[in-house]
Amino acid sequence: MIQGKVEICGVNTAKLPLLDAAQKEALFQKISEGDRHARELFIEGNLRLVLSIIKRFSSSSENVDDLFQIGCIGLIKAIDNFDCSLNVKFSTYAVPMIIGEIRRFLRDNSSLRVSRSLKDTAYKAIYARETLTRKNSREPSIEEIATEIGISKEDITYALDAIQNPMSLYEPIYTDGGDTLYVMDQISDKKNREENWVERLSLSDAIRRLGAREREIISLRFFEGKTQMEVAEMIGISQAQVSRLEKNALKVMRNYLSA
Repeated sequence: MIQGKVEICGVNTAKLPLLDAAQKEALFQKISEGDRHARELFIEGNLRLVLSIIKRFSSSSENVDDLFQIGCIGLIKAIDNFDCSLNVKFSTYAVPMIIGEIRRFLRDNSSLRVSRSLKDTAYKAIYARETLTRKNSREPSIEEIATEIGISKEDITYALDAIQNPMSLYEPIYTDGGDTLYVMDQISDKKNREENWVERLSLSDAIRRLGAREREIISLRFFEGKTQMEVAEMIGISQAQVSRLEKNALKVMRNYLSA
């Protein structure tokens, strides 16, 4: 895969604009009012983000032009579904959307096909892992996941290996009329459905009580599945600082939820 190209899909990557925070905010205000020209400017101003992401897939045999186009689809979906009121940076929201779109493309175009039953097992395991992580504030063991979903640890390991790239529950899989469907929407939960829904609302309220940096760390760690080392590199602080901020954030959230 060639990353040194100046032109990708007819776009001169050396001349792509770079928007600052004020420009992004102004354009998003116009986009919310239906200004299509502002939407085009915002897309063009974020193409550098797509370029940075497709570098992560440099080991892929897919053509860089194809990956760029697929990444742009993810970018457009992120723009169309972004909620400014959440007080989250657009890039924080858009990156997993773009990555998810590219991963889905690579899976769908892979010569290796994974059975539906294996995918279902893998998704259940991912769902259990994220649920147990939020509940216990730590990564669960494979034995704990197996006990949670009633599937042997050997089958879980095999299923996760089969899909190669485990997906976040918040990876978008389909958008229709502005409503996005995520992986978690396709997984049934037969126990305490209403209670879980209320719990998610309470969790969202708890997250809003955190500072901006702590919210970003919690989002990256527990919603995007990043390691503390990856988070440290992304936001430019040490892993020890990430660990300390994460523990403090979880303490604040637990205190709010238990109040």
